[in-house]
Amino acid sequence: MNATTPRIIAFGNPITPQHSTPDAERILSGSPEQTVWNHYTDPSDQFSAGVWSSTTGKWRVRYTEHEFCHLAQGAVVVTSEEGERWEFWAGDSFVIPAGFTGTWEVVEDCRKLYAIFQPR
Repeated sequence: MNATTPRIIAFGNPITPQHSTPDAERILSGSPEQTVWNHYTDPSDQFSAGVWSSTTGKWRVRYTEHEFCHLAQGAVVVTSEEGERWEFWAGDSFVIPAGFTGTWEVVEDCRKLYAIFQPR
């Protein structure tokens, strides 16, 4: 195998999770606890992909990145600052573009696959 050939990243490989909560001033309800298994970050640090999970709660979001999400478990409601509302359930896929502001609410503990592009 050529040493410069990029390697495939399998999400089933065990990695150390990172645990967090949204900043207290952003939380609108609940006490959401989040876990991230970031399986890949490219050398430019602009693209990443992995698995994210959260317990129930609602918080304010302001996206500087573009994010593809595939909800593998649970249910979420994403609401724009203007009041437009989207409900997503296990099996749904969606993209949140950079510049989106609003709220993210986990109504059933959830797990999603994500791919994020953060332009410089």
